[in-house]
Amino acid sequence: MESKKTINLLLFLTFLFHIHTLSSASILSKEAHPTKSGYLPVNATTGSAIFYAFYEAQQHPTNNTSLSQTPLVISLNGGPGCSSMTTNFYELGPWRVAPSLNQNLELQPNPGSWNRIFGLLFLDNPIGTGFSIASTPEEIPTDQEAVARHLFIAIRKFIALDPSFKSRPIYITGKSYAGKYVSSIGYYILKRNPLLPLSQRVNLHGLAIGNGLVDPETQVGTHALQSYNLGLINEKQKTQLEKLQSEAIQLTKAGNWSDATDARDNVLSFLQKATGLANLFDFRTDLDPSESYLVVELLKSPEVKRELGVDESMVYEMCSDVVRAALHSDKMKSVRYKVEYLVKNTKLLLFEGQCDLQDSVVSVESWIKKMKWEVLQKFLDAERDVWNVNGVVAGYVQKSDNLSHVVVNGAGHSVSVYQPVNAQAMIEDWILDRGLFANKDTQNLFMDL
Repeated sequence: MESKKTINLLLFLTFLFHIHTLSSASILSKEAHPTKSGYLPVNATTGSAIFYAFYEAQQHPTNNTSLSQTPLVISLNGGPGCSSMTTNFYELGPWRVAPSLNQNLELQPNPGSWNRIFGLLFLDNPIGTGFSIASTPEEIPTDQEAVARHLFIAIRKFIALDPSFKSRPIYITGKSYAGKYVSSIGYYILKRNPLLPLSQRVNLHGLAIGNGLVDPETQVGTHALQSYNLGLINEKQKTQLEKLQSEAIQLTKAGNWSDATDARDNVLSFLQKATGLANLFDFRTDLDPSESYLVVELLKSPEVKRELGVDESMVYEMCSDVVRAALHSDKMKSVRYKVEYLVKNTKLLLFEGQCDLQDSVVSVESWIKKMKWEVLQKFLDAERDVWNVNGVVAGYVQKSDNLSHVVVNGAGHSVSVYQPVNAQAMIEDWILDRGLFANKDTQNLFMDL
């Protein structure tokens, strides 16, 4: 096994050597350019700003849908401190970066892009992440309130860029730690909107969280039993892991937030070492299949930066240690109470890759069961339907009222990396209320697609 890892490392280093020594000419062709990209200031005094890249819909949802009614999907990445440009160029954007035959880089059309029939906006959030600008480290948010406040400013400034954006329904999505971002900005919007004139409100229609961290105290307590039942650890290791989980839970209950985050990290480190997995994002393999490092290579190019509206001197990091440190004490704080408010006031999609071990199906279902929601039992009693895409089982859907829960077969932590076409079908059907996501008592207006 070690020799296999050594061979993969050598191949990786060889590839990096070639892409550094080959021409750095831009591969961002005209058709691969975002419709709009640049900066959305969140503090006019200091100059701090959130970087964005927007791709207009490739086609309208139906022949009867005008651009002013075409949904806008906002995509956030987690970490904390990980750039949404990884999500863009490696997961669900219209173009995916890949090694070419001559060992350079190329962009290939993504068959599972989320902008097939929707506008798609990527935000490097919070400031200090990716290409976003934090005037000083002290201005980087240290809690979800500050994150949401900056996002609200940025979203409203984006909407102001084009008159047609004001009437378009907005859906906000994110994965992993962005489960906290999505919950927090959704909550912030719904609380702020009633205080604003109609013309200044954000037209929020729904929220989607993939393999999300939402209620860390509950979720951290699920790893031992799940891993044991999968045969990844034995009884002794299960007991050891349960002890570590208990420490994280007790520290969280006591409000020792920084220590609680460290304790959770200990849980995940023990689990990774015990299982021998390269990471916990896919328990099917001990190798890291990710080629997301290609995004870093792409965004090092001065030509690509210039074409995106980024200063060439900026150094791109896939994930920022500075942002991660700023939000260290935030990690174990729950946002479940925000989700409880959201599900009563807008539609919500929770989805997980079946093979994720870090923010797993089991961990999400564990906090769903604890929600304070008047119709929770109705959801728990709802049928779990087999979900098919192109005649093949793609996963499972459970839906009641505003809540839809999806398990995506054959996927790990980043669902769109593993199952791009199925992830695309999921987000489109959910937004358009089609198929298993349709409201039974509402006529489906989008059956012609």
